[in-house]
Amino acid sequence: MRDLLQGPAREGIRTGIREAVQEGAARVDAATPTTRDRAVDALRAFAILGVVLGHWLVTALVADGGSLHTASPLQHMPWLAPISWAFQTLAVFFLVGGHVATGSYATARARGTTYGAWLTVRLSRLFKPVAAVLTLWTVAAAGLLLTGAEFGTVHALVKLALSPLWFLVVFAALTAATPLLTRLSPLWPLAVVLHVDLIRFGLGGPSWLGWVNAAAGWLVPFTLGAAWTRGELERRRAGWILLTGGAAATAGLVAWAGYPASMVGVPGAAVSNLNPPTLAAVTFGLAQCGLALLLRDRLREAMRRPLAWAAIAFVNLSAMTIFLWHQTALMATTATGRLAGRLPGLHTVPDGLGWVAARVAWLPVFAAVLAVCWAAFRGYEQGRRRGGGTRVVRTGRSSDRGTTREKRHV
Repeated sequence: MRDLLQGPAREGIRTGIREAVQEGAARVDAATPTTRDRAVDALRAFAILGVVLGHWLVTALVADGGSLHTASPLQHMPWLAPISWAFQTLAVFFLVGGHVATGSYATARARGTTYGAWLTVRLSRLFKPVAAVLTLWTVAAAGLLLTGAEFGTVHALVKLALSPLWFLVVFAALTAATPLLTRLSPLWPLAVVLHVDLIRFGLGGPSWLGWVNAAAGWLVPFTLGAAWTRGELERRRAGWILLTGGAAATAGLVAWAGYPASMVGVPGAAVSNLNPPTLAAVTFGLAQCGLALLLRDRLREAMRRPLAWAAIAFVNLSAMTIFLWHQTALMATTATGRLAGRLPGLHTVPDGLGWVAARVAWLPVFAAVLAVCWAAFRGYEQGRRRGGGTRVVRTGRSSDRGTTREKRHV
């Protein structure tokens, strides 16, 4: 009799949870303005999640005695380079960022908002969550050093935890320059990247010159986003040109110009496509942007489903928290796991498919730890609750017309 009662009870719990989720998703869907271009939010969410999964898959903290050092499966298995093609999605993020920033600035000007006020709002949303990360890791680093941890280990952990911040600095700089970029053709920064690489690799120029591409390289997709706002990329032909042209150029650069096949940095490699960006990384980003533009209609159709849209809305509301804390989640799992010994896929050298299989099995654990970080630090990004139990948050300006909307999520 007890088993008979438990079966219906469990089914009732499942039904209740399912109905609650569906009801919440329906409320999010109903609260979304009809003018909002949901494909933009979907592309931003996929770009963020791509970066997170990419880092979790190709970043290893190898235990060597009492210390930890970073490694990558791409060092030992370079044929896994296609993994980096799937998960190095920063170009899509800058594409969306340029589209949203230029549309938002146009709306602000139409409303009479000053440039200073507009920029303050955008940068505060970008950097408020950073304070918590910097504070925690400053305290953690000091604590580790005081308790006798090796300096090399602490340096590796802090460098890994704070590595996402370089991206924010570049993104903030491009956002601040938005008024100057609204009409800039992507061909100009692309030409800068081309000439910088010609001087570096073809003429033996100084390596520091490559850091010019840290701005110019990401300016290419950012100005593509501005072109999107201007309506210049609405035809599918534009997407196909970017996809095929970018893919062909990248293949040629890798096959005949000696650029690495991996689109992320590999420890010990002579050249990194990402640090700073090379011409191959930029042409690969053009191909990604072309694919993103081609997928817009399908994404808009998919985002009509309340459950799918609610998931995308959640990621967008938490984008900075997810981005800033995902490396901490990986390292917290690694450090805690050391208590149980040297675990495969977590502390071992990433030199075989066994490591890859074990690392994939660790992904849900990383996600669970990241969920804890999200619960602890989401307030820095999402703001505080207001009266009536409703949280009011800005989720970005991403409608087709660049209009500014505010969404309420209960």
